[in-house]
Amino acid sequence: QVHLVESGGGLVQGGGSLRISCVASGRSSSRYGTGWFRQAAGLERELVAGVSWSGDRVYYGDSAKGRFTISRDNGKNTVYLQMNSLRPEDTAAYYCAADSRDSFGKGWVVAGTKPATYDSWGQGTQVTVSS
Repeated sequence: QVHLVESGGGLVQGGGSLRISCVASGRSSSRYGTGWFRQAAGLERELVAGVSWSGDRVYYGDSAKGRFTISRDNGKNTVYLQMNSLRPEDTAAYYCAADSRDSFGKGWVVAGTKPATYDSWGQGTQVTVSS
């Protein structure tokens, strides 16, 4: 498994921006896809954005389209989620997760959206957007 650590969350005013990061350590030989999920109080965990190992395939959930950008730097073992035009409804704990099968890289979009597809999870970082 890959060990994942998120950082960069915090409190931001509505309309503002935030970039959160996910650093991986452990099985450096693994070629894994990565997803950013979020979970708000009382709601199910949902995929915000996903990226293939190569970085050339990305997927965005409806809530993220046009506002968020996922990217990765494999040299730094880091995946980023740039979040712009933040809204109070974006308030949630954000988790990154690693998919050893690299579902998005293989074009398996449905699989890539499901939490059960992912092998490793970070501890989460809280993002709070004030109105």
